Amino acid sequence: MLITEGNYPFYGGGISTWAHTLCNETKGIEYYIYSINANYESKYNCELPKSVKKVIQLPIWSPNEPHDYLNFGKQYYKIVRRKEITDFKTIDIEFVPLIKKLLDIIYSEKKDLDELYNVLFSMWSYFQMYDYKKTMTSKCVWDAYKNYMNDNATSYKQSTTLIDLTTGLRWVYRFLMPISIDVPKVNVSHITIAGFTVLPALIAKFKHNTPLILTEHGVFIRERLLAINSSNYSNFLKDFLIRFSESITRLVYYKSDLILSVNKFNTKWEKNYGADPKKIKIIYNGIDTDKFRPIIRPKTNDGRPTVVAAARIFELKDIITMIKSCNVARRTIPNVKYLIYGNKNAVPEYTKQCEALIKELNLENHFILAGHHSEPHKIFPEGDISILTSISEGFPYTVIESMSCGIPVVATDVGGVNEALNSDCGFLCKAKDYKDIAKKVITLLTDDKLRLQMGKNARARIIDNFAINDFISNYEESYKSFFNYKKTDKIHQKGKINYKSV
Repeated sequence: MLITEGNYPFYGGGISTWAHTLCNETKGIEYYIYSINANYESKYNCELPKSVKKVIQLPIWSPNEPHDYLNFGKQYYKIVRRKEITDFKTIDIEFVPLIKKLLDIIYSEKKDLDELYNVLFSMWSYFQMYDYKKTMTSKCVWDAYKNYMNDNATSYKQSTTLIDLTTGLRWVYRFLMPISIDVPKVNVSHITIAGFTVLPALIAKFKHNTPLILTEHGVFIRERLLAINSSNYSNFLKDFLIRFSESITRLVYYKSDLILSVNKFNTKWEKNYGADPKKIKIIYNGIDTDKFRPIIRPKTNDGRPTVVAAARIFELKDIITMIKSCNVARRTIPNVKYLIYGNKNAVPEYTKQCEALIKELNLENHFILAGHHSEPHKIFPEGDISILTSISEGFPYTVIESMSCGIPVVATDVGGVNEALNSDCGFLCKAKDYKDIAKKVITLLTDDKLRLQMGKNARARIIDNFAINDFISNYEESYKSFFNYKKTDKIHQKGKINYKSV
């Protein structure tokens, strides 16, 4: 069961590329895809291989309850029956103590991860019998949450508003939603981020002792901290979201049976948040070098010096810095063109900021947001060089795909980028330093000999170090090592534990 969040198989991006490659190339493996999305999606972003037996979609921010329009294997009369038997007394006696205990753990300075695991198990047990929405939106849960915050979140008590309180409980409601959805019986659960995607995998552990594999792409908690720091949330909400997220991240590392990092950089964060170093293994992303190869520049290209990128338009990709670098580069190269392929609807508000800056700087003829491209192997040959300006990354496919196509790269030195891109193949720059990024772009676009040599070096480096065969064989071995998994989890050793025991 491959558990994704906001990407495969409904959206593009590096993790989608990684997941699609796994599903296509691994031999003798069948997949259930458990896709957690913001809203309900009706179309896949790609053609699914035969190895994908089923896609389970959970839209956690949809205005409707998922059960209202998706079938998760429960007969409808049983769903109705749950709602009927979920009354105020049941919620107050049997669930309110659990929500209080969860908040206790979130706000405790020293996290008892076994206790957190037990509470989530007890909540799952409760929702086997009772209705999620009716419980979580009940007055007694609201009162318990509100009173707890008034008594314990004292640092921000004077400035906390009613909107802050309701937003906090809304987060709890949305983030915990997977705890109410059943999962299929599988040999391995594989999650793609050390965050709330762990909940379906925990259910598989509760029910079947299913082993859990984590592949850490970008570091969830690092990216969450960056996002929270730059947000407009109140101090109360920032504090709550950080505590909640850190609690879940620590639990993910604690309960993962194997942690597969896509780079060395991530392992520092994993160990810092309690991951056992013995569980950690690095598997670099690999690509098909026959598909991503140097080709003659397309005839549709207008011959202008071109910088190309493959990036979803959202904050972590820092397209704003990319635009500013274009503005500097055109002062030296008046006909320079930046061609950016990627989903413009991921964060519409951010796309509008980018479009406004492009217009403000009069870059409409220089910086093109070209939207989604259905054939990624044809993106990079459209440019002379490629660019990446992210403030956070794992081991980005855009870098190694570009290199495999013989196109040198100018990239920010974040995550595992420097483990792929060395000084023979392109340039590394500090994040947000648009002047230095522009300087490196100008260097490559004006020095044909250097650019062509770096392109050759880049292609050779990918063939020698990041080809697809090793990538696939490593994942096949990781999966198969757990196919006869017999370990019993602590919670099951205790015997008949249910929500009442906590």
